[in-house]
Amino acid sequence: MLDQILQLDTELFLYLNNLGSETWDNLWLLITNKLTFIPLYAILLFLLYKKFGLKSILVFVVVIALMITFTDQITNVFKRGFERPRPCRAEGVMDQMRFIAVRCGLYGFFSGHSSNSMAVAIFAGLLLRPYFKNLIFILLFWSAVVAYSRIYVGVHYPLDIICGLTFGAIGGFIFYKLARYLLNRFVPSP
Repeated sequence: MLDQILQLDTELFLYLNNLGSETWDNLWLLITNKLTFIPLYAILLFLLYKKFGLKSILVFVVVIALMITFTDQITNVFKRGFERPRPCRAEGVMDQMRFIAVRCGLYGFFSGHSSNSMAVAIFAGLLLRPYFKNLIFILLFWSAVVAYSRIYVGVHYPLDIICGLTFGAIGGFIFYKLARYLLNRFVPSP
């Protein structure tokens, strides 16, 4: 059963990865770059500051740092625990795929880009939902695009992405709850 799932995962990866073309490669390399979305993070922090105030933003910065550290480190624990080679290192896959990433790490289960982007989307989207009702949907779409970029550049299978998005959603929700608790406990309401 597991072998069948992994085979389907490989087939879906090859299909999605080979949809790419040189015309779009630079765009997807830009999307997959961690530094590309610093302006988005700055805008989200600014919106949190405007809606919650300075004391709250200090709580948010600490919680966000904890959240990203948590999702990133748990991702690494899973990668080292499962030791599933990335597609760009897998025999029988490397020769059938397009690889355009800057580098190819050893293991890929599950995607750190996917978990981190989804955690940020859920965290910020839920906090800002009372003020910007549709923002969470925009952030979820952004997270899905970032996740797909990892397939496009050739470093993750779809299952790596799905598990990363799921873990990120859970992590984002837990840290959203933590932030709400800390705000209620330590930041007086105006």
